[in-house]
Amino acid sequence: MSQVRFFPVLCFSLIALLHGIAARAADAMQSRPAEWAQPVEAQFNLFRLSPTLYRSALPSAGAVPLLKNLHVVTVINFLPEADSAWLSDPGIKQVQLPYRTNHVDDSDVLKVLRAIQSAEADGPVLMHCKHGSDRTGLMAAMYRLVVQGWTKEQALKEMTEGGFGDSQHFRDSVRYVMQVDVDRLREAWVNGECSTSAFAICSMKSWFDSAHVQR
Repeated sequence: MSQVRFFPVLCFSLIALLHGIAARAADAMQSRPAEWAQPVEAQFNLFRLSPTLYRSALPSAGAVPLLKNLHVVTVINFLPEADSAWLSDPGIKQVQLPYRTNHVDDSDVLKVLRAIQSAEADGPVLMHCKHGSDRTGLMAAMYRLVVQGWTKEQALKEMTEGGFGDSQHFRDSVRYVMQVDVDRLREAWVNGECSTSAFAICSMKSWFDSAHVQR
């Protein structure tokens, strides 16, 4: 009989524990700094970075009505797989810019920032990867640094403590943010350069094309 009585007590204790964890998580989300990305939909790890920029995990077809309600007109995908499997709405443009955080360089960042800037001219933008944490988190941090003028400390704190996923996954992203020359990157972004290095493949191609045209 004692074991029979113990089982309901154990279940009740477990439920209470889970409820307490959920409540603390909810309190943490509610008390997050106002300038951090704000939660919109937990199912898709969807957050609002600015009035014109959202971030998320890989959405599904069920997310399309929500994106329409948010007036999203462009989805930027950092995965090697296209979004056409879940997104067929002709009113939402698809941009695919796959990359990996362990091989990211300044040209990847500039390409993404320009894609965001161009798309924002038409309306709100959603950027996503698979989980909405590492690849998306890195580009969100770079948007904060280059476009919005945040400090590295501010951007890294939001990236790792913002509730977007397991912070252990951010190792490569943190390493890139720590070593990147933000001023040089911003200068390249403003000047329309494809990279901060004259020896980058895209820079060499631009130089070659320009030299060829001049001939």
